[in-house]
Amino acid sequence: MSQLILHELSHSPFCIPVRRILEAYGRPYQRVAVPAWDRRGLALLTGGAYYQVPVLEDGDRIVHETPEDPLAVARYLDAEVAGGCLFPEHCAGLQELVIGHIEDTLEGLGFRLSDPGHVDAIEDLGERVMVIRHKERKLGVGCVERWREEAPQLAAAFEAALAPYELRLGHSDFLFGGEPVYADYALFGVLGNAQGNGDYTLGENFVHLKRWEQRIGTFAAV
Repeated sequence: MSQLILHELSHSPFCIPVRRILEAYGRPYQRVAVPAWDRRGLALLTGGAYYQVPVLEDGDRIVHETPEDPLAVARYLDAEVAGGCLFPEHCAGLQELVIGHIEDTLEGLGFRLSDPGHVDAIEDLGERVMVIRHKERKLGVGCVERWREEAPQLAAAFEAALAPYELRLGHSDFLFGGEPVYADYALFGVLGNAQGNGDYTLGENFVHLKRWEQRIGTFAAV
């Protein structure tokens, strides 16, 4: 078995699911932290094709998402680690719709809740400024401070978007039945990112979602 290396940002909502899947299926791996302010290493690793996270290095295979296949890493894990359990046939089509909502709507709200705290935690001033400038180029000048000020409204919108998941998990251990699929891990990643620095915690009314969070967080495949 080749050595598996995960190039990551530890708080990324897209890296958290990869770690949880590898741990759930007992696959040893090495973590390599990618500086948020310097992605040159990823660009070199991927031959200039990609500079985001996660990137998997499995022997001589380099796996990352592409415009044609934004679930390339997830599907690689499904084939090479999880034995097809992440994308079972009975979920085909519907799961992709749910993943799209998780990785677009939910993630777009969740990272705005957590990013101000993550930026504050960068001790080096130069590095912190580089991260802020990177975000401002994509999302507008002053975006980090705006998210800090709008935290209550962002939390309300986030929880409104989570409400259907709470309803679903009142009737099922996992989103699509008795075993987790990739959508479960994707949701775990978004919640982990949103709550990661402690500034935001899921409301107490999300009883079923909190129980699910414990289940998926400790799930181990037989």
